[in-house]
Amino acid sequence: MDLVVFSGAGVSAESGISTFRDSDGLWEHYDVMDVATPEAWNKDRELVLNFYDERRAQVINADPNKAHYTIKALEEYFNVSVITQNIDDLHERAGSTNVLHLHGEIMKARSSVDSELLYEVDNGIIQLGDKCEKGSQLRPHVVWFGEAVPEMEQAYHIVAKADLFIVVGTSLNVYPAAGSVQFVRQHVPIFVIDPKDVPLPEGAIHIKEKASIGLPILAEELVDQYRSDQ
Repeated sequence: MDLVVFSGAGVSAESGISTFRDSDGLWEHYDVMDVATPEAWNKDRELVLNFYDERRAQVINADPNKAHYTIKALEEYFNVSVITQNIDDLHERAGSTNVLHLHGEIMKARSSVDSELLYEVDNGIIQLGDKCEKGSQLRPHVVWFGEAVPEMEQAYHIVAKADLFIVVGTSLNVYPAAGSVQFVRQHVPIFVIDPKDVPLPEGAIHIKEKASIGLPILAEELVDQYRSDQ
């Protein structure tokens, strides 16, 4: 049975990773337009690189939380695919084996002229003068505001095969990623885990808890149902 988890910033926040939505568009005291857009990159590359070096250090020092480990544990019973808006590697570090990053991966750098050229950021830092094999400056491998989301087509394909669909840590307000729910097949159960009142897809079940509490509750119910069906 194919189980798809669509995860957002609320999952990583429980590991201490802040997001730009925490404070009215300010991300660790930076205006996102100054550090997370193509225009910002063209204007001040050093500022952008320093900003993402700081975010990368935060990721390196963070640990996966119970929500991440619960998703991994579900692989024992289901064919689990994770589609995440998060750019950290906490899903992978928790052991999830099938993760699609819609907005890129902060622990990787890529060429400024060839998006297919990717490199691991082993020391946690991308400096001015760090270049790809084609001679262009390396940039963070993330999708900035105003850029296309190249993995969306693959995400839609994964969602369309889901037998169970879980939304956790996101209010589904960020497009085009939020449009993924429209590809869930009719009659497929949808579960939304969020401590706040959020707009729900039609027929969705709302578990009003934070990710680290709501996911284990739901996982236990799903596993019990799986066992009873065997």
